[in-house]
Amino acid sequence: MTTHPVMRAYLSALSAHTGPGMAPLPLAACTDMLGLDGLGLLLSPTDHPAELVQAHGERTAALEDLQQVQGQGPSLDAARHANMLLLPDIGELAADRWPGLPAAIEALDVHAVFCFPLRIGVIALGVLTGHRTRPGPMDPDQLTNALGLVNILAQIIITTAARPDQAQLALLDEPGLHFAEVHQATGMLAAQLGIHPDQALIQLRGYAFSHSHPLLDVARDILARRLHLNPDSDPLP
Repeated sequence: MTTHPVMRAYLSALSAHTGPGMAPLPLAACTDMLGLDGLGLLLSPTDHPAELVQAHGERTAALEDLQQVQGQGPSLDAARHANMLLLPDIGELAADRWPGLPAAIEALDVHAVFCFPLRIGVIALGVLTGHRTRPGPMDPDQLTNALGLVNILAQIIITTAARPDQAQLALLDEPGLHFAEVHQATGMLAAQLGIHPDQALIQLRGYAFSHSHPLLDVARDILARRLHLNPDSDPLP
C-alpha cells in the first residue's frame, strides 16, 4: 500500500526528532488528509481514562470536554474498549445510546464523529477522534489512511515508551494533558470536603453539567478559589 504524503512526512520528522518522546503529530495536515474538520489525539495513561493531548479544529476541545462532563461518549468508549466507532450522522443515533449526548454534540455544530482506537494486540493506548460539521461517511481512501495512521502511531508509542532512556512518554506526561487541571481540582476538592477523589470528580462533573459550563473552566475556578462546592452541590442527574 502506498503511504500517504502526510504520513511519509511525519515518519521523516520522527526519524529526525531528537527531543524527548515522539515528534508531535501534524494534526492540521492529518485533518485535511482525512477530510475532517477537526481531530483530537487522546492517550490512555495506565489505569486512567483517555486524555486529550493534541487537538486541531475549533470544536475539538469542546467535543472532548462535553464527553468528560457527561462521563460518556464515542471517544471514551472507543479508547476504553479499543473498538472503532464510525458515526456518520449523530442525529440518527438511538435515543438510549449516550442519553442526552447526541443533541449536545449537535449543538456544537458537530454532525459526524469517527473514532479510531490506538492499540497493540489487547493493549489499549488511546484513540484518534475526528469530526465533521456535516453528516456523511468517510470515503474508503480516508478510512484506509486513518487506519494506517493509528497503526503507525500505536507502534511509535509502544516503541518510544519502551526505550530505556524514557522514564515516561512525553505525550503522556500529566502537565501536558488537556485536562490536567481537572485532576488537580479533583484532588483539591477531595481534600477540602474529605471525600474520595471519585466523588469529587462527580461533584465537578455535576456542577459543569447542571450549569452548562466546560469542565475545564469549572476546574480552573476551583483552583483559583472562585468557586466553592459542598458535598451536596449539583449531583449528576
